[in-house]
Amino acid sequence: MWIRVVIGVVLVAVGGVWIAQGTGAMRGSMMSGHSGYAVLGALVVLVGLALLGLARRRRR
Repeated sequence: MWIRVVIGVVLVAVGGVWIAQGTGAMRGSMMSGHSGYAVLGALVVLVGLALLGLARRRRR
C-alpha cells in the first residue's frame, strides 16, 4: 500500500514539473515551451492521483 503512495506522490510531482515546463513557466530545458509536455504532464498527474486514491481506498 505505501508503495502506491510513494509512486503516486512522485508521479504528481514529476507531472507538475512537466506541466510547468510545457507551459513555459519553468525555463531551462528542451521541454520548455512545448505544449505536448504539458499535456503529458497532466496525464501523469492524473495517474498519480489515481494511485493515491487507490491507496486511500485500500486503507479503509
